[in-house]
Amino acid sequence: MKDSKRLFRLIALILLISIIGLTLWHSQSIDVEAITQRIEDFGPLAWLVFMLLYAVGTVFFFPGSVLTLAGGALFGPVLGTFLNLTSATIGAALAFLVARYLASEWVEEKTGGRLKQLKDGVEKEGWRFVAFVRLVPLFPFNLLNYALGLTRIRFTHYLLATYVCMLPGAIAYTYLGYAGREAVGGGEGLIQKAMLALALLAVVAFVPRVIGHFRNRHKQDDAEE
Repeated sequence: MKDSKRLFRLIALILLISIIGLTLWHSQSIDVEAITQRIEDFGPLAWLVFMLLYAVGTVFFFPGSVLTLAGGALFGPVLGTFLNLTSATIGAALAFLVARYLASEWVEEKTGGRLKQLKDGVEKEGWRFVAFVRLVPLFPFNLLNYALGLTRIRFTHYLLATYVCMLPGAIAYTYLGYAGREAVGGGEGLIQKAMLALALLAVVAFVPRVIGHFRNRHKQDDAEE
């Protein structure tokens, strides 16, 4: 029985690594416009197809920024943000569970010494550490999902911190995708939309500095106490 489980895990892991490798190999040739056109062909079911693609793509290291831009172009800034954020969180949850129950050795090998930093951080701060690494991109998003699966954090804490703290980036990149689609289509108010997209990106870029500043001050206060 144990041998059968090990064989199943080995086969599943080989399949997972193979698909991830193929995705990374072809990632440079991925086109946002091509993705949006393919998804639009599904008509009323386009939102469901998009969510499935995003969630599964997250597990297999499909570039999340490309999908987020596509979501903004397809569904607009409001619905697009919701679909992008929800799909990315579902994908992050799946990758977390795969790492925790299937691919722990492979993830440890890929993350190297940084895994200890993650484990130590999670043990000290719990969900707050997850919130920090979501807001401050110290690790690649797709790999981070797997690495956090090897820590002792509760799944519900991981899920909530991920959903809430990915919101700023989801809003910014979704709106950027929407503005880009409007520019191509010749919509009204292009200058205002472009300026708002740039402002949102600037805010997202500035957030890590603010978070890092308060985090360092908190550590200094703890050290002084």
